[in-house]
Order: sequence, then structure tokens, then C-alpha cells
Amino acid sequence: MRQYPIWNIINSCAYANGNKSYGVKKHSACEIRVGTSSRNSHHFLKHEVTHREHPNGDRTYHFYIDGNLFKSARLPKGQSELVDVEIHYDLGV
Repeated sequence: MRQYPIWNIINSCAYANGNKSYGVKKHSACEIRVGTSSRNSHHFLKHEVTHREHPNGDRTYHFYIDGNLFKSARLPKGQSELVDVEIHYDLGV
């Protein structure tokens, strides 16, 4: 199995085995649409995950909802634990 910096695991009643998964190298985006059918569906939200490897070997990961940065983390080179990066955001709630 290939290794990817981003791994998406999808749990859904649509799959017989309950989930599917796939790896991504740099960027993953998913648009969620809601409604009564594929022809009568409406944009609800878009979420994205990005990965970047820096010249010093550190890796950063960013999670966006509707284009707004929601969470960020850093994986320092040679380390096995993510370090959360504090994000100051306003979700308008």
C-alpha cells in the first residue's frame, strides 16, 4: 500500500462494507450538497485539506471550511506527533 500525507476515510451507509478510504499527496476537497435528489441538491459546504513539505523537512496541514482556515497542524521533521497551530478564527456563531 502506498503512503500518502493525507488519508481520507469515508464512513457511509452507501457502502456495503461501511467505509472507503484513499490517500492524497497535496490537496483534497469535498463539496457537500443537500436536498431531495441529485437533480434537486444545493451547496451546503466545501471542506478542504492541504499538505505542504517545507525545505527544512517539516510538514504542515491545513483544514478549511468554505475557504476559511479552521485548523492547522505541523509535523516537525523526524517527529511522530502533530503539533497544533493556534488559529484565530470567527465562525460567525
